[in-house]
Amino acid sequence: MSNRLRTEIQEEEAEKELVVEERPVQDVPENFFTNLLSKGVVTTDDVTRALPFVFFLALLGMVYIANRHVAENTLRNIDKLSKEVKGLSWDFKTTKAEMAYKSTLTEVAKRADTLGVTESVEPPQKLTDAEVVK
Repeated sequence: MSNRLRTEIQEEEAEKELVVEERPVQDVPENFFTNLLSKGVVTTDDVTRALPFVFFLALLGMVYIANRHVAENTLRNIDKLSKEVKGLSWDFKTTKAEMAYKSTLTEVAKRADTLGVTESVEPPQKLTDAEVVK
């Protein structure tokens, strides 16, 4: 009896072993930023010391953008409210004109007729003290 299964497993494991190839380290490409950071005036230490200032500038930029959004929303609300005020002003003027029309003598007389009240035909009389005492 041969260990046929064991040999097949060993062959498969041998095939599965990864071949690790070590690649040579590539040089950093020569461009403006790498030259500036490695050979130029600005060093890595200078860049790390400047990071808080860069973060501060980013924060100021975000505050500026947020302020702009708030201002635009405020302007939209002002526009909406001014349109609403115009509409309410028109309603007020319409209601005021209707009230002035309904308070005229003829309109009041028409409404009073439905209640059974009629307009006086004789003129009003002035009462004096002498007449009241009699």
